[in-house]
Amino acid sequence: MASLSASFTCLVIISSLLLGSYVCEGKSTTPIVSGLSWTYYQSKCPKVESVIRKHLKKVFKDDIGQAAGLLRLHFHDCFVQGCDSSVLLDGSASGPGEQEAPPNFTLRPQAFKIIDDLRAVVDKECGSVVSCSDIVALAARDSVYLAGGPDYDVPLGRRDGTTFATSQATIDNLIAGTSNTTTVLRKCAVKNLDATDAVALSGGHTIGIGHCSSFTDRLYPTQDPTLDQTYAKNLKVTCPASDTTNTTVIDIRSPNKFDNKYYVDLMNRQGLFTSDQDLYTDKRTKDIVKSYALNETLFFEQFAASMIKMGQLSVLTGTQGEVRANCSVRNTDNKNLLKSVVEQEIDEEALSEF
Repeated sequence: MASLSASFTCLVIISSLLLGSYVCEGKSTTPIVSGLSWTYYQSKCPKVESVIRKHLKKVFKDDIGQAAGLLRLHFHDCFVQGCDSSVLLDGSASGPGEQEAPPNFTLRPQAFKIIDDLRAVVDKECGSVVSCSDIVALAARDSVYLAGGPDYDVPLGRRDGTTFATSQATIDNLIAGTSNTTTVLRKCAVKNLDATDAVALSGGHTIGIGHCSSFTDRLYPTQDPTLDQTYAKNLKVTCPASDTTNTTVIDIRSPNKFDNKYYVDLMNRQGLFTSDQDLYTDKRTKDIVKSYALNETLFFEQFAASMIKMGQLSVLTGTQGEVRANCSVRNTDNKNLLKSVVEQEIDEEALSEF
């Protein structure tokens, strides 16, 4: 699929406080899969987006670090078996859920709680008509925007999956921090994401933290020669041994702001993961990295396009899947939901007698 960046127009909006923000508009020309719509909840839940953003503003006022956790949750959901919120499902008798697969051990517990909270506030506004999958997608978009990144429209209408992937499938589909560019491009190509998408989506690492276990192979037993010496020395202070459980910021220049400094890090050999730094080392992606490091608007434009593209991977629509009342439990396993349905039927029968 061709790059979508040409179909976006990014506007710079200057507030009264002279703080710039970017609005990327691609509604009319960005292709969306059948079953999704830019106006899906217009009649069923017209305020869903404002309700979610209002809640997240409160969350991020206390801890902007949660933005990275929600963005990562969306990635880890979509890349495994599509954007069906299967990553939210608890395990069952059929096996452990995706959360119990090694690549998901470091997903933030608070991110799951925030999604549950959003489920509650959305239900209060509209009832259970908005899928958990759409809530995750909107939360990811708002996390980007509220951390300083682009604002963009999200096509909606995803349904929630009723199955979760195996641990091996989760490992096979997600991109590890130890991956080189060849692996990154191969795993993205399977999802119909090209090199431009891969580099743009990697820019999500402009916010967030990394666990020592994901990059100490670059420090021990021998140091990765592509690492800046001073940067490597500082990393060794945080991670004095290969089995250290500490964390550090991914983007050393502006760790809590969504901007293009991640790419500046790479050009200065200060990428935290192999999957990051190798994008600048590899000639297939080096020029893309440089273009984003030099032009933040270009990065924002392409990131928005690539997020919309990724956010449509293997989506369930129409009568497929379900709209989960509880994001961590399939409706058929939700005892509270079944109880409420029974009570509603009893009430309806009682009313019919009058």
